[in-house]
Amino acid sequence: MRGLFEGEEARLLRYAFMLVRRREVAEEIVQEVFLQLHARWAEVDSPRAWLYRSVRNRAWKHLRKSRRETLDSDQSAGVVSLMMETMNNTDEAPDALLAKLEMVASLRGLVEELSEKDQQLIRLKYFDDLKYREISERTGMTISNVGYRLHHIMHQLAGKLRPLGVDEAQ
Repeated sequence: MRGLFEGEEARLLRYAFMLVRRREVAEEIVQEVFLQLHARWAEVDSPRAWLYRSVRNRAWKHLRKSRRETLDSDQSAGVVSLMMETMNNTDEAPDALLAKLEMVASLRGLVEELSEKDQQLIRLKYFDDLKYREISERTGMTISNVGYRLHHIMHQLAGKLRPLGVDEAQ
């Protein structure tokens, strides 16, 4: 049990933090899950998988209870929705899932660094799923300028993600 704790605690904390976005809550979730595992040690066949599943489930429970507090913008809600949908529809190993969640968190941080106008374009295209014409009508930009800006923004984001180990294939 000690070896499992030492080997997985930091990763589980990052995983929980990416889900709940609050360090104190993430620490509490991980602590509770390890205590539960300790109490059920003899019953659990695959402790590592059990830990990740339990952290995910506790994080979801916390998010459901405090949705308004945690989700402070439509963009955050969209990212959390995407993360939850990904976790629900995957049979991936915890490490692969964690890598994807880290990529989503990195991307979210990079989008938040963009200008408000560029963030608006990203929201309209990728969260609201609007066509260039509809974005043009909402922003007053020409259709060709919307396409140019989005292409430039995506190229810029890809360039910032590459040093983090994320490429187009992901």
